[in-house]
Amino acid sequence: MEAVSFDTRQNLIGGEWREPLGRETMPLLNPSDGTRLAEIARSDAGDIDRAVAAAQEARRGAWGRMTATERGRLLSIMSRIVLERADELARLEALDVGKPLRQAKADALALARYLEFYAGAADKLHGDTIPYLDGYTVLTIYEPLGVTGHIVPWNYPMQIIGRSVTASLAMGNAVVIKPAEEACLTALAYARIAEEAGFPAGAINIVSGTGEEAGAALAAHPGINHISFTGSVVVGGLVQAAAAKNAVPVTLELGGKSPQIVFADADLDAALPFLVNAGIQNAGQTCSAASRILVQRSVHDRVLAAMAERYSALRVGTAMSDLDMGPLVSGRQQEIVQGYLDAARQDGLEIAAQGRIGAEAPSGGYYVPPTLVSGAQGSSRLAQEEIFGPVQVVIPFEDEAEALRLANGTDYGLVAGVWTADGSRALRMARGIETGQVFVNNYGAGGGVELPFGGVKRSGHGREKGFEALYSFASLKTIAIRHG
Repeated sequence: MEAVSFDTRQNLIGGEWREPLGRETMPLLNPSDGTRLAEIARSDAGDIDRAVAAAQEARRGAWGRMTATERGRLLSIMSRIVLERADELARLEALDVGKPLRQAKADALALARYLEFYAGAADKLHGDTIPYLDGYTVLTIYEPLGVTGHIVPWNYPMQIIGRSVTASLAMGNAVVIKPAEEACLTALAYARIAEEAGFPAGAINIVSGTGEEAGAALAAHPGINHISFTGSVVVGGLVQAAAAKNAVPVTLELGGKSPQIVFADADLDAALPFLVNAGIQNAGQTCSAASRILVQRSVHDRVLAAMAERYSALRVGTAMSDLDMGPLVSGRQQEIVQGYLDAARQDGLEIAAQGRIGAEAPSGGYYVPPTLVSGAQGSSRLAQEEIFGPVQVVIPFEDEAEALRLANGTDYGLVAGVWTADGSRALRMARGIETGQVFVNNYGAGGGVELPFGGVKRSGHGREKGFEALYSFASLKTIAIRHG
């Protein structure tokens, strides 16, 4: 069976699949063995120009004339197609990103749910009437921004396209997508499914290429009315600076150093699966990964031992072998994570436990064993920097005040978890933690398509997911009518 059943070397622009203007391609590698998986277009600013022009034309044409109800129906058709092809999409995502097959299947089902959610929400963004002076009627309406740009990362292509692109389409914008050069197969598949569902030409455009070329051109393009970016703090700053020159709003989701805080009265049996899984899912390459486990000192040793036992049982192999963890996405990411583990040893930190890379894992794959580290201080490098790999640090604390100080003691503020049987403490901690989401006695809430998501501090700004995302991709217009 071929790895990919469609031509990956083309861009979708204005309803046509076209080669990039420069006719250049670049390799897409399989993280499980390092071999070439496919070739993708290496596009440049000229291709972005064409895509933006096509999106603008769609807004002036058939796509712009569609009602919210009609847009919702198209998204609903897409949702059904995604569900029918969930296994195929999961296979593409697993091969492309390196995540175990069952995790990729969960992503495909999440994409279907995003499409379903925004299909139902498309015609429900209502304005208001405002009581005002005698002789006036004042109302507000929400309108599409126009053309939105979406720079999608490699770790969760389906989910992030689902939460950003789909919400923008529901609002009536035309979109230009720049998927990550490391993993973009399901992004290309999304565009093909949209074609099949009946989206008008130009409503959805996708341009592959590098961040330095195609991504930078999209962020700086004067024809873009909003940029959605998920990725690193450094690149997010560049995207925001480029967009600012055109006075364009930006939604940034820039990662985190998220804590799970375990108090002595917590249900440890219930907590343990969440403590471990939230650190190793997708090989730790998750913006909301729980990379810091803060544990009240009286139960620290017990929690560390229980986590170490689970870590020692973890198995790592190819994405298609569907074990606990697959490879990292690239050789570069493998080197970065290995560098943090080397630094931990040099700093005298304890490697409390590691999972096992199976003997059958190909030598050319980008594997790093999931690693549990103890003995770190809250100020240490491993407790401060986003590793973006399967490494968790366990840190003890004495009381609520110290737990809160540690939780807030990084530059990030994306997600946090609190484990306690004390409802008042849970609320105090939830209010006191500087973050965009707080989960109490759970972590992730099952994915939470309906739950607004985003961060504070260096984790970014703006919100995606849930109904809130529609407001991000809309412009509020106030209309004041004098009469009588």
